[in-house]
Amino acid sequence: MERWNEVMEYIEKHLEEEIDYDKISQIVCCSAFHFQRMFSYMTGISLTEYIKRRKMTKAGFDLQNTNEKIIDIGLKYGYQSPTAFNRAFQSVHGIAPSCARKKGVCLNGFYPISFQMIVKGVQKMEYKICQKKAFSVTGVSMPLEKDMEKNFQKVPLFWQEAAKNGTLEILKSHIKQEPIGMLGISDCCKEDWKYFIGVAGEERISEKLETITIPESTWAVFSGKGKAPQAIQELERNIFTQWLPNSGYVYGEKPDIEVYYNQNPQEALFEVWISVIKK
Repeated sequence: MERWNEVMEYIEKHLEEEIDYDKISQIVCCSAFHFQRMFSYMTGISLTEYIKRRKMTKAGFDLQNTNEKIIDIGLKYGYQSPTAFNRAFQSVHGIAPSCARKKGVCLNGFYPISFQMIVKGVQKMEYKICQKKAFSVTGVSMPLEKDMEKNFQKVPLFWQEAAKNGTLEILKSHIKQEPIGMLGISDCCKEDWKYFIGVAGEERISEKLETITIPESTWAVFSGKGKAPQAIQELERNIFTQWLPNSGYVYGEKPDIEVYYNQNPQEALFEVWISVIKK
């Protein structure tokens, strides 16, 4: 909790500058990817949205309490164009920056988050701990953004495109090795973040496909079912906010794996694999 609150202090002191995600990673001692995911699970909003709300709250104060030009206030908070600043301001306050200086206008204030430890129950979670040697996965990949909010939009579109162009059907016909299912892999442990759709194995299926190696690891494997993607997101939220802090393990900082056993989004059967290290 101390580290997380240090991050909030860091963000607060640098709202008029570029937020350095590598610096955030150093403060919390985990990858920027893992921190952004945990932040969204714990607060219900993305880190990007939180930073925007804080910037626009301060921009609202500036508009109502100073004579600074609107364009200068936008630049102050990192918006290089008036259009971008206007769009961000309206998304938070519901009015244009030019209207904020009128008497009697109401603005929305979003204030700094602080974290405290609380005791909370959780529903039953089925899981097993297993050791697995390194294995290969063949499929297609796309680059991920450092902004997790953008990835939440890009990844579903990537699955849709893979279904549309026939890639999923080709891959499904080559499911032969464990884990037996379609795999969605978030590999954000290196500098270049990637999302991978594939199947276990390194069979030469097509020249258009690539092969990656999942390193040997101890895995916590969680079973789930329900409507996708909501059920998967809820399971992952419970894993990272409730199971992991009480498990005697720490996050292993290796690729995260989602295993899909059917293609029915209304009643999906799936597993979530996370790499763990015994404390």
